[in-house]
Amino acid sequence: MSKNECPKCNSTQFGEGTDFMRVRPLGKKMSMGSDKIYTFCLSCGEVISTRIEDPSKFKN
Repeated sequence: MSKNECPKCNSTQFGEGTDFMRVRPLGKKMSMGSDKIYTFCLSCGEVISTRIEDPSKFKN
C-alpha cells in the first residue's frame, strides 16, 4: 500500500470531514477542546486517518 492508496480498495481518492464531537483534554472539563479530522476513502468509506485539528489545546 502506498501512502496515497486505500488499503481496502486501492482507490486514490480521499475526502476529509469532521463530526460534532470535540476531543477535550482529560481533567479539563471546561476546555473547548478541538475537532477531529477524518481522512477517508471516497470509494469504500475506509477511514485512513484521524487527527486533532488543533493539538496546541492539549499542551499544559
